Amino acid sequence: MEIQETAPAKINLAQDILFKRDDDYHEVRMVMASVDLSDVVTLTDVSGEEIIVETSRAFLPEDRRNHAYQAAKLMQERLPQKRGVKIYIEKRIPVAAGLGGGSTDAAAVIRGLNKLWHLDYSWQELIHIANEIGSDVPYSLNAGTALAEGRGEQITQLPDMPYCWAILAKPGISVSTRKIFKQLQVQKLNVPLNADDVIAGIKAGNYNQIMAATGNSLETVTFNAHPELATLKAKLKQFGADGVTMSGSGPTIIGFTKNYKKGQRIYNALKGFCDEVYLVRVQKVKFINETN
Repeated sequence: MEIQETAPAKINLAQDILFKRDDDYHEVRMVMASVDLSDVVTLTDVSGEEIIVETSRAFLPEDRRNHAYQAAKLMQERLPQKRGVKIYIEKRIPVAAGLGGGSTDAAAVIRGLNKLWHLDYSWQELIHIANEIGSDVPYSLNAGTALAEGRGEQITQLPDMPYCWAILAKPGISVSTRKIFKQLQVQKLNVPLNADDVIAGIKAGNYNQIMAATGNSLETVTFNAHPELATLKAKLKQFGADGVTMSGSGPTIIGFTKNYKKGQRIYNALKGFCDEVYLVRVQKVKFINETN
């Protein structure tokens, strides 16, 4: 038997870093949304107990270092009688881009194995498994527009974003989330907190209010390490994006527009300044009924 799951990229509309916790994680309030740039994860039953991971990108790990493998292992460990699975990931989301590619693949494996192995786990059980893998995985289980709190594991679904397009500009550099958070000194951050105003705009269905509020507390740290990202953000503003922010810890910079033709113009203008540029729709996606 075979199951195929779509694994959409996530973008940050707001990312507030509040303080460093006693467990060395940071307390966050992140407003995230899904876009229609997606990996495709195919799960196939195999005989025995082996977990096989294959990807369309030769440089990606296909062992325990891969979040998809970790997700399958955690699901397998809960079975009374272990089963094997082959996981094939068609990678379309840029790697190490702040778009949650590894997390969304892991979430797709959790959703898919819940169906393939007829486990019928509840939303809370799936969230518990996702939380063991990484901070963005619980969000990616259901995707859509949501608020993530705590270290990212406390998820509150929000109304859908107003219809709009996003231009994703991913330069040819990789940013280590771990290194960025290691450099972060929260007490020295002098940036506004954006999440509450973004949420208010989403609940009001007010696109302009959301664009005025969008922002990311990590920009100061990431831009200090990679000044070219500040230049890229300025270019997106110059080319007419309604709102501009960084996704995750970077390096992807996001610009928004309500108009597809305007999005095309911004996309074309950026192609000369950035290695990878994508014009994508902000999606209305929910995979799981979280009340179960």
